[in-house]
Parts: sequence; structure tokens; C-alpha cells
Amino acid sequence: MRKGVKFRIYPNKKQKELLQKIFGCVRLVYNRALAMRKTDQTIHFKETSACLAQWKKQEDLTFLKEVDAIALQQSLRDLDWAYQNFFKHGRGYPRFRKKQNHRRSYRTYGAKLTGKHLYLPKVGYVKVRQSMEVGKIHHATILQAPSGRYYVILNVEFEPEFYPNQGDVVGLDMGLNVFYTDSNGKKVGNPRCLKRSLKKLKRAQKCLSRRQKGSSNWEKQRLKVARTHERVSDQRKDFLQKLSTALVRENQTICVEDLNVKGMVKKQASGAFHQ
Repeated sequence: MRKGVKFRIYPNKKQKELLQKIFGCVRLVYNRALAMRKTDQTIHFKETSACLAQWKKQEDLTFLKEVDAIALQQSLRDLDWAYQNFFKHGRGYPRFRKKQNHRRSYRTYGAKLTGKHLYLPKVGYVKVRQSMEVGKIHHATILQAPSGRYYVILNVEFEPEFYPNQGDVVGLDMGLNVFYTDSNGKKVGNPRCLKRSLKKLKRAQKCLSRRQKGSSNWEKQRLKVARTHERVSDQRKDFLQKLSTALVRENQTICVEDLNVKGMVKKQASGAFHQ
């Protein structure tokens, strides 16, 4: 079986510049191919792949030869999958990727873990914070979060392990004031991660609104706001991971009611719903 594992990486200054160059080239190739396919619906991955080879020969696009070729090819595959999802599954029509989007990523093959470093094609050995052992690496996705931090998501092969549990059966009643109440009467409180960081977040956003957009001080403050949001997101994920692991290891069967919790929250906020 395969699974994705996420580690934080710490590229040096030169590697950061190269990663930014790869992000930009991947975006350029994706947008050019999308523009072609919008004008001619008969064009598919095979045709765009042939065009990529021609683009590399153009004088104004020779920099495409300096980055990871697999990442460029993969961006064309991503576009092809986006079109397939649109026509077969009714998902959104592919859109152009914006340079202003602070969440950037690309996928590549050939990544290798060696001790405390991760080898990436064209980038070299990058320091990685590996929190668990992994099996054979199939492919890797390099991600830059809006906070400016870099991560790698490794798609690895693994043998599933079976953990014995107590064989219990439990039902979960999801709520608003508490996260859930189980059939045994146990209540688990809502962590309220955003509420605990709201004061800090408001102060950071207020400071950001006073900066001139695009300036160096605006960018520094934007990172502070993004890191606060990322911290809240990490706290939520940590809470859910620990809670779900405990439930699975204690129970054989877990029943959860089908409720639109987001809709309940909106109704409660508007005053139309009272618990």
C-alpha cells in the first residue's frame, strides 16, 4: 500500500533560489499549456509535451533547461488530470496559476533519504526533519506554505500494521459546545484553537493593513499573519490525529451521526439556531 508522509525541509539560500525558479517554471509551463488547450480542445498531454521540447529551444525560454525536467512534465500531467476531472467528474474548469499565490508546489521523482538529508533532482541534498522511518519512495511533492516554510510530501510504499484493540463499540454525537459526546457519556471539549489565537491574529492583521502592499515590511508582516494561521491549523490537526488514534485503538466499531456541523455553526452564529 502507499501513503503520504510530510516532513519539513530546510533548504539553504542557494537552494531556496533554485526552488523558487522551479516553482516559476512549473507555473509558466502549466499556464502556457492551458492557454493552448483553451484555444484548441483537441490538444492533449502528448501535444503539450511535444511543445515543451520546442519551448526549451527558444532563446527567451532557455532557462527551462536549468530546472528539473520531470517537474515540468508533471505540471502538464496535472493539467491533463484537471481536464479529466472537469469532463468526467464535473469539477471546476482548470484555471491559470497566479504568481501572487503564496502556496507553491511541484512534484518530482528520484527523491532519496540519506540520513538527515533528502536528495532532490537539480536541488541536491536538503536538510530534512524526518520524524518516522519510511519505505520505498515513489514520488515527492515539494511544497512552500504561505508562511514561507518548506515541506516535502513523500508518497511511500508500506506494509500495513495491525494493532489490537479492546473490541468495544462506541457511538459519537457531534456537537457545537463540545466536540462530541460518546455513547458512554464521555464528553470531549472543543479545543477552540482559533479563539485562543484570535487576539494575536487581529493585532497582526491590523498591522498588515497599515503596510504598503508589496513592500518589504508588508511581506514580513504577511509572513507573521500566515504563520499564525498555520499554527492554528497545526493545532487542529494534532488534536484530531491524537483523538482519532485513541478512538481506533480502543474500539472495534465507531458510529458517527451524519450531521452538517458547518451549517449548524452558521445558523447558531446568525441567531436562527439555539441549542
